[in-house]
Amino acid sequence: MKKKYLFITIFLLYLSASAFAQGARDSVSQLLTLQQCIDYALRNQPVIRQANIDEDINERDIRISLAAWLPQINSSGSYQRYLQRSAALTAGTGGGGTGTGTNNGTGTGGNGSGTGTGTGTGGNGTGTGATGGGQQTVIALANNVSSLGGQATQVIYNNDVLQASRAAKYSRQYYKQNTVSTKINVVSDVSKAFFDVLLSQRQLDIINEDIGRLQRNQKDAFARYQAGVVDKTDYKQATIALNNSLASRKQLQEAVNSRVAYLKQVMGFGSLKPLQLSYDSTRYESEALIDTNQVVDVNNRIEYRLLETQKSLQNLNVSYYKYGFLPSLSAIGSYNLLYFNQNFSSLYKDAFPTAFVGLTLNLPIFQGGRRLQNLSKARLQVRRADLDLINTRNAINTEYTQALASYKSSFTNWQFLRQNVDLAKDVYNVVSLQYREGIKTYLDLIVAQTDLRTAELNYYNALFQLLSSKIDLQRALGTLPVR
Repeated sequence: MKKKYLFITIFLLYLSASAFAQGARDSVSQLLTLQQCIDYALRNQPVIRQANIDEDINERDIRISLAAWLPQINSSGSYQRYLQRSAALTAGTGGGGTGTGTNNGTGTGGNGSGTGTGTGTGGNGTGTGATGGGQQTVIALANNVSSLGGQATQVIYNNDVLQASRAAKYSRQYYKQNTVSTKINVVSDVSKAFFDVLLSQRQLDIINEDIGRLQRNQKDAFARYQAGVVDKTDYKQATIALNNSLASRKQLQEAVNSRVAYLKQVMGFGSLKPLQLSYDSTRYESEALIDTNQVVDVNNRIEYRLLETQKSLQNLNVSYYKYGFLPSLSAIGSYNLLYFNQNFSSLYKDAFPTAFVGLTLNLPIFQGGRRLQNLSKARLQVRRADLDLINTRNAINTEYTQALASYKSSFTNWQFLRQNVDLAKDVYNVVSLQYREGIKTYLDLIVAQTDLRTAELNYYNALFQLLSSKIDLQRALGTLPVR
């Protein structure tokens, strides 16, 4: 009894641990990195789960097709009650039977062939019986007829089943490649959506910093106006700039919300759950670099491999129609029990068994030219697949060239704009100090502050554009990492 309770306790603890582990896998931390967002999407994105289900469905289809190689066993039973029966008439003859009798006795005469009988009567003497003859009715069927039996067939050769067996390998390969293609799309979409959210958030931070500076400038300008140092112009200009930044902040806040919603969508993340992202500019700057001397290989692209698999399946169709003239051969066997009786209650008392084994050969002779037309169609589809491969190779080379050019352009732009941020900060600090000392006008301060904000916004735009360009380049090379 103690062992039983111990076993139940261990089992319950195991279930609890499993549930906790599953919950931990599907839960998210408060701050998500890019890789955590990708891992979550690969587990929960509906399109990836659909691709996995498609693999399972294809596996079931393969097993359904290959089941024809195994013996097929069926049973059957029937019962008929005949309301009207067919009959046959046959002729019968009697052979002159004689009989003797005394005291009105009766006797039957023999020596007759067939079914005729002769009878004779006599009183105190002898009599001759009449010769029997005429027609006889034979019943063809009983009123109640029933049969029970089983049949078995085994395919020895069949073109359809052979085709299913040969296509199973390529079918599995196609759906696995389709799942990989779906994962690549999800990783690309999640990465770009992640960078869009970070860009919006960083832009919002820059606007907030700018608003802080403008509020300080407005306060300084108002204090200088009250002191009689300047007129209302500086204060009004500071107010205009502050209002513009406040309006820009509202726009960016709404942009962040919309981009977060899109990121949740591509991640398969619950729309009601909060989502916060982790940002490390130094790390992303180091991860933005990639070797631009790599040579594109079309075999690394999943789109190209999918087309190759489709072509292999179409080549199998050519073989299928090419050998469609071959006969199909199957072994068959059957065992049946037949029952006949006039009365239903006695129907199943006596059985009349039959059994046989044999071969079935089905040879197509003429199909109106359908097989030849299907063969020509399959060959044309193979030729079309070859052209698809050529077109895809050209498209991949063009995509790689465009992605490489975009990356190099974004990289150069990012380098120069990074220098601009440092320069703009130095200029603003100097002009701000000179403005407080009365050397520079407020207009100079506004210009320096605007240049700083523009430089920072352009820098982060360039950084995240560079990261997006890197994703496009990795995808064009077929090296985008998918776990």
